Amino acid sequence: MRPLPPPPHAPEAQVRRLSLEVSRRLDGLLQGDHARRALGTGSERAETRAHAPGDDARRIDWAVTARTGTTHVRTTTADRDLETTLVVDLTASMAFGTRRSEKRDLALAAASALVHVCSTHGDRVGALVLTGDGVRRVPPRAGRHAALALRHVLETTPRAESGPGAALADALTALARPPRRRGLVVVLGDLAEAGGAGGASDGGAGAPGWARPLQLLAQRCDVVVCQVQDPREGDLPAVGTLHVVDPETGRQLEVRTSRALRERYSAAARARSEAQRSAVHRAGAAHVLLRTDRDWLPDLARSLSAPRRTGALRRGALA
Repeated sequence: MRPLPPPPHAPEAQVRRLSLEVSRRLDGLLQGDHARRALGTGSERAETRAHAPGDDARRIDWAVTARTGTTHVRTTTADRDLETTLVVDLTASMAFGTRRSEKRDLALAAASALVHVCSTHGDRVGALVLTGDGVRRVPPRAGRHAALALRHVLETTPRAESGPGAALADALTALARPPRRRGLVVVLGDLAEAGGAGGASDGGAGAPGWARPLQLLAQRCDVVVCQVQDPREGDLPAVGTLHVVDPETGRQLEVRTSRALRERYSAAARARSEAQRSAVHRAGAAHVLLRTDRDWLPDLARSLSAPRRTGALRRGALA
């Protein structure tokens, strides 16, 4: 496990501009921060009250009992600091985009916004970054410097040009086994598997490789899968002969973009996307579609602020 690097040195004006933009857009959409803290098992003392049948004798406040002549017990504030883990796919398949940005850029922007929101109240935020060389883990930490360090790790991850890189299934398995503490897990990626596989979406023979570890993780954590797509992944342009390359396998192919081919391609792409979405839902996770041709913030905010979310972004609902 690599130690956290020191906070990056960025121009003050640039940092201020980014923080203001993220705060203005996300904080306004995601209302409901720490409304109140709940009573329960914890380490922070809250108040005392009269003893009731069933109370733990170890909680008796002897000073108050002696002063009042009536047995009193201490109550504590439940420990509710939450842990958010981002699983960010920065493999070669994410280095593609035809509209506002590459899929990789969109994933990084969404991850940066999530780090900002989740670290606002001192909750711990960490990440597993899928790269061309493997999975890089950043342990969950709290505080502004830890948030800056995590952003630095994400933004300085080299752009993967080719090769399969780390597998999403491996990263999710690392989180699910052994079982981690309850919290929020946000997956940011295109859900592609080596060889262009979408699991059942391509061959129909079975579920994607990441489906089972995702299910195991969702049994204990609140999981949101943000699938990043580009419009060209669903529709081919009519440009005559097209030279295409699979970035994760290096396989090359020349195709004639006839009308019949474009229709078959679109149908296959829709089937693949639907199968991936269904696999996410069957695993018990939420699915959000982020596209490079439209504003992703409202889509992300609506999902993370939904009533079913019990993660760090809806802390008030827990109290």
